[in-house]
Amino acid sequence: MPRIDLKKELKHLYRASAKEVVQVDVPSFRFLMIDGEGDPNRSREYAEAVEALFSVSYTAKFMVKKDAQGIDYAVMPLEGLWWSDDMSAFAANDKSKWKWTMMIMQPHFVEETVIRAAIGAVKRRKALRAVDALRLEDFAEGTCAQTLHVGPFSEEAPTIQRVHDFIHARSALAGKHHEIYLSDIRRADPARWKTIIRQPMA
Repeated sequence: MPRIDLKKELKHLYRASAKEVVQVDVPSFRFLMIDGEGDPNRSREYAEAVEALFSVSYTAKFMVKKDAQGIDYAVMPLEGLWWSDDMSAFAANDKSKWKWTMMIMQPHFVEETVIRAAIGAVKRRKALRAVDALRLEDFAEGTCAQTLHVGPFSEEAPTIQRVHDFIHARSALAGKHHEIYLSDIRRADPARWKTIIRQPMA
């Protein structure tokens, strides 16, 4: 059976251009999610949350590949929703007051029983407190604007402003700031990091 890559099947949502901001309609997908708060660059909670997400997602992938159907698929990229109770702190880049939901989309054919089994397997194998905080949830954003940011996260502000300007010319901001991380930041040059910036619109 050929390998399934949902990034390619959903390329209008996961392959953005840095040259333009576009409007997209995002339907409901299932995500493995975890919530937290604080500076992602300094927070042990954030690092453990991301490790838990990937550990369970890859464990589920190998469970599905080994079962009777033998489906092989690519694990989807890490995504993050970002906000603050005081949005001025978010705008001022005060990361200590940021709140986040980190998440990885799960293919529709990965049953909840598989996710529960994967969580159990990871708990037996690793001492990750964050695993207990994971949840599987449907998430739909509807109409959004998005574009691609190339470069370090610290230089995202002009790209985010372009997205907001696009929305304000047509509607109003709605929902939470959404980022999709297409690069492995442990290996790639920060100047070449690729991040989709997405913002729901009213």
